[in-house]
Amino acid sequence: MATLLVAFAATRAYAADIGYLAPPGVAANEFPSPPRPVARIVSPQRAAEERRDALNEAGQIARALELKPGMTVGDIGAGSGYHTVRLSHLVGPAGSVVAEDVTRDYLVELAKRTERMKLTNVQFALGEPHDPRLPASSLDAAILVHMYHEIAQPYAFLYNLAPALKLGARVGIVDLELPTSKHGTPIELLRCELTAVGYREVAAYQLAGDGGYLAVFSPPAPAARKSPRDIVACADPAGTR
Repeated sequence: MATLLVAFAATRAYAADIGYLAPPGVAANEFPSPPRPVARIVSPQRAAEERRDALNEAGQIARALELKPGMTVGDIGAGSGYHTVRLSHLVGPAGSVVAEDVTRDYLVELAKRTERMKLTNVQFALGEPHDPRLPASSLDAAILVHMYHEIAQPYAFLYNLAPALKLGARVGIVDLELPTSKHGTPIELLRCELTAVGYREVAAYQLAGDGGYLAVFSPPAPAARKSPRDIVACADPAGTR
């Protein structure tokens, strides 16, 4: 019983330290909703970490985004932290990783994981379905890995993410060429939705094995950002349902 009480107290302490890192951005009702299915969040991880390591998933993403020591990288939808812990080692003590998620319990468990691993360069950021709630000009890069199809308000989320990205930052999105209802995002739909918010595609890659694709985008310049009400939702492509 004493052990359980200690564990419960530790969990409450972690939870108390996890919250929003920035004021709210633009409200969701200012944006169009996607006329397509949005997948439910069903798990904090996509597959076994050993399997992902065998495919060098983290290495492929880091190479394509040119991630380097000293950078600050956002792991958006961090879940169980597969990429967070690997990015922590990559960016080193001079860099940092911001692990963001809308599910507080995932962040609490990830905080305990990084504590056990003695990782001191990881911050935790609670987000909202339409807003990652990240500080302005805080990220050199952001990754969204196998979670884009779970974003309930993609236009609002992308719009509110843009101010957190520094000049020259890159956004890497990994997903499967599957309907959003089946936990993927057709790459043409992804391109349409990001373009609608003003992002520009830089490159696209096919990842090894069953890793899906990696699409790299640059965010819209502040002066070029559209008004939320000028954003037009992309049509639901055939087969996404």
